[in-house]
Amino acid sequence: MGRHVAGEMPALDRLVDDACAGIGREIDALCVPRLAGVVLGGGYGRGEGGVRENSALELQLKSPTLTLSNDLDFFAITEDGAPEAESVAAIGDALKPISEKWTAKLGIDVDFTVKTPWRIRHDQERLMIQELLRGYCDVAGKKGDELFAGMERVDAAKLPWMEAARLLMNRGMGLLLAKCKIESVECKIDGSSAVESRMPDAEHDFVVRNINKCILGAGDARLIARHAYAWRAEDRARALGDALYGAAVEWKFRPKSEAVCEWEKAREVWLAALDEVSGGARNSRTLRNAARWLVRRRSAGDIRTFALDPVVRVLDSVARRVRERRAPGDALMRDWEIFN
Repeated sequence: MGRHVAGEMPALDRLVDDACAGIGREIDALCVPRLAGVVLGGGYGRGEGGVRENSALELQLKSPTLTLSNDLDFFAITEDGAPEAESVAAIGDALKPISEKWTAKLGIDVDFTVKTPWRIRHDQERLMIQELLRGYCDVAGKKGDELFAGMERVDAAKLPWMEAARLLMNRGMGLLLAKCKIESVECKIDGSSAVESRMPDAEHDFVVRNINKCILGAGDARLIARHAYAWRAEDRARALGDALYGAAVEWKFRPKSEAVCEWEKAREVWLAALDEVSGGARNSRTLRNAARWLVRRRSAGDIRTFALDPVVRVLDSVARRVRERRAPGDALMRDWEIFN
């Protein structure tokens, strides 16, 4: 049996093992063309998956019931040399019914990310890829050792500055979207006394998750900028030595219904991390960066940031909105969806 959740939870580890075995059998039965293999990545692939106490069941059964809390993140790897656009779309479509079936069965999102070996090699300095290379479980087809043979494992202390920028871009967008949820509920309450003041559960969970992930992302970005990042969350908490980050790590492993801080505090932490991280590649303007933006956005955009890496350009826009406490707007949402 593999180790999937943080802490000693053999019953939940077994639940993930059983799910992987069932999903693996269904994938093998499909015989999907150009699919080389599937592995489980993410927190459960690294042995750092979260566990939630189901309080509703606890009230009924008079005993705590523990369930999985994170997504199950599967990576489907194509055969080497398979055409990227065509094979990624076809394999994604083939695996979609399995995703939907097991999402309904487990009560958490079961996601498949399809990658070509070329794309993994091209993005091998990305934090997401490096975490995958260091923590996965074989599910179907070829084993990970064969799928990832020859791919470079980057030292955690040598992750590129751009990964800190990417973290801040994504966590800043999460913070803005959480603010939209908060303001939407506040507007409804102010506009009608008949509207219940409590935020709906799904929106409350969204706000809590994005505030807490903002604290985690800001801390991780700082560690990358300091060349002090570590692969295990507990090691990162020790390296950073920040109580709020430590509380967010605890939440990551055992999610609660409340955020570790208010939105304004999370904003303050994010902006402080931005001040520490910013400037790492700001003077690196290249024709390649300009071409990436022009090809994918079909416009030059803000001339002040022209030829900077698109992630830096989007981060600049996110930062302006966070400072002003403004909603992201359609243009920024589109840029973020393209370059995140």
